[in-house]
Amino acid sequence: MDPESGAGTPNSRLKLSKAALCLAYQSLGVVYGDLSISPIYVFTSTFTGKMRLHLEEDEILGALSLVFWTLTLIPFCKYVLLVLGADDNGEGGTFALYSLLCRHAKVGLLSDSHVSQDIVYSHNTEPVLKETKAASLLKVFFQKHQGSRVILLLVVLLGTSMVIGDGVLTPSMSDYAVLIACVILVGLFFLQQYGTHRVGFLFAPVMITWLLCISGLGIYNIRHWNPCIFSALSPHYAFNYIKMAGKDGWSSLGGIVLCITGAEAMFADLGHFSQISIKIAFTLFVYPCLILAYMGEAAYLSKNKNNIEGSFYKAIPETIFWPVFIIATLATVVGSQAIISATFSIISQCRALSCFPRVKIIHTSKQIHGQIYIPEVNWTLLVLCLGIVIGFRDTAMIGNAYGLAVIIVMFVTTCLMFLVIITVWKRAVLLAVLFVICFGSVELFYLSSCLNKVHKGGWLPLLISLVVLSIMCIWHYGTIKKNSFEVENKVTLDTLLSLGPNLSTKRVPGIGLIYSSVTSGVPPMFAHFVANFPAFHNIVIFVTIQSLTVPTIPACERFVVSRMGPPASRLFRCVVRYGYKDTRKDVYTFENHLIETLGEFLQCKANGIEEGDNGVEMAVMRQPSSPRMDGVSVHPESGVGGGRRKVRFQCMDKTSKEMAELEEAREAGLAYVMGNTCVIASETSSWLKKFVINIVYGFLRRNCRRPATALGVPHRCLIEVGMVYVV
Repeated sequence: MDPESGAGTPNSRLKLSKAALCLAYQSLGVVYGDLSISPIYVFTSTFTGKMRLHLEEDEILGALSLVFWTLTLIPFCKYVLLVLGADDNGEGGTFALYSLLCRHAKVGLLSDSHVSQDIVYSHNTEPVLKETKAASLLKVFFQKHQGSRVILLLVVLLGTSMVIGDGVLTPSMSDYAVLIACVILVGLFFLQQYGTHRVGFLFAPVMITWLLCISGLGIYNIRHWNPCIFSALSPHYAFNYIKMAGKDGWSSLGGIVLCITGAEAMFADLGHFSQISIKIAFTLFVYPCLILAYMGEAAYLSKNKNNIEGSFYKAIPETIFWPVFIIATLATVVGSQAIISATFSIISQCRALSCFPRVKIIHTSKQIHGQIYIPEVNWTLLVLCLGIVIGFRDTAMIGNAYGLAVIIVMFVTTCLMFLVIITVWKRAVLLAVLFVICFGSVELFYLSSCLNKVHKGGWLPLLISLVVLSIMCIWHYGTIKKNSFEVENKVTLDTLLSLGPNLSTKRVPGIGLIYSSVTSGVPPMFAHFVANFPAFHNIVIFVTIQSLTVPTIPACERFVVSRMGPPASRLFRCVVRYGYKDTRKDVYTFENHLIETLGEFLQCKANGIEEGDNGVEMAVMRQPSSPRMDGVSVHPESGVGGGRRKVRFQCMDKTSKEMAELEEAREAGLAYVMGNTCVIASETSSWLKKFVINIVYGFLRRNCRRPATALGVPHRCLIEVGMVYVV
């Protein structure tokens, strides 16, 4: 630990604890809203049909026992104690688990998985765990069988699409009139643009008041109605409930499972907060309050068996009914926040790894990187929620759909954790099997009950998930085909250089940044450009943006620069690597970092540093951390954008010519050359491929954010080259 950093000192530990407590406070308004409002409808959703007509006290105690042990096993034991430890550098969710597997077991379909693994391992300060035999066998299996990697990706996308389905269903779980529900939903989604930080501070007092209120009511009802209710915490009552209730009891599990709605958000929202803050909030506050609330309601029902419909509100004493009702109304609004924030995080991860169309991502906090807002997703969720509220006013049907979506996401997490325990944590297979038996068996039990209600509303999350899953798969497939076309049709450097004399190619002043997905050779788009317009800039930099399966890329490994051809050609390649959590700076900052990096590269080459193997000159260059470096200085320049800067180099003897050329080209200006491609299926393709590529993928490309817009490229500097890719 660096003594100069102050880390580990009493002051730093105090500061850390204050930050953790502050995040724990905010998490109460974001992460636990959905989980905390479940007492309103769990028992009402559990006892339906014949059970409601012939309800016995033992059945109430059995249902309470199931609720207690379900809350203890899934949110507490599974998520708080185990799954939260499988974070990907602070990021959680289904895609974070997949990211870990991609790097450690090489199960990913992305071609840069090995690069991600090298980056993480080169900066990993933790001791390397010894490879187990089971981990080796799993790696070999996935490497040999392409189909297994495809299936794994589909399972991951199924889990993520179900979380997005949750984001549509959760805000619809209310008992308000249609008009009131619509107004509340519009207000809730309108607040999202202010960021998780502000929303958390706004909503946290509501959830604290709500949890204190329901725990206080629980204590009152226990003392007033049935002080012996604590006996129901024995698992004996849960087993008896399943045994005695038979088919009706098994069917009622679809209502019991609603007590853990929102538990997945603890992991999915991890990027918005931290492990310690989520653990503190749940263990010390949320969990005991929920247990007391469920026990109090069960105590009331044990003596008032005919009041099952709306039992939560009927258990409130008349003297405080309206204050509690108002707090419950506010808490219900807040309850949707957890899954909305989780949806933003998951879609951000999917987009960064080319599994979701390009959308605008706004980082709403400078301190917590994972706190983001996605306008397109936010307003799309609002429209879908309004449609469900208006079209499905039967909350029982929405509850059936909701339970199915929740339990599928949890079971997918359990399956991925099985692989993580073996390949990432390097634990014995027995431990992984015990994990699946303990949690997977419980989830499958609940899943079987929820599947029985597919025709009663359970089809809704399956339909939403199918649509989202199709979009993800088609976008990923189309992107792979587009990138494969560029790689297969790239032009060799010799061919490009030979075009110069043949076409009388001219070099014009300035720097040309040529964007493509290829990391070697010349992209077909640029060869097409030169063949039709034989002129390009004095200095040409082929830029490739790589999104890797890691959360962040260290600044020192962000840019990978190499020279293409002889020095006289003034052709360079720069691979810019981002993790799925990295913020992409504004275009002017990017320009300055790129040119400063190129200047450092030229100086290193002139001094004989970083010579590559086999004649290939390549170096991983660091980003400048200060305005002045050896041989490089940055001077502010007023102009377009207000914040634009001009890079000036203090030329050294060995690099004077190239550095002067770079400075002169920088003064002349930069141009961004990007492809405006049309991707179509070949005539010999099947009708399915033509439908997927020509219609669906084409529609998504036309209606999502364009690459230039996503990268923030100014229109006045943009040159687009039209080209048809036949895949």
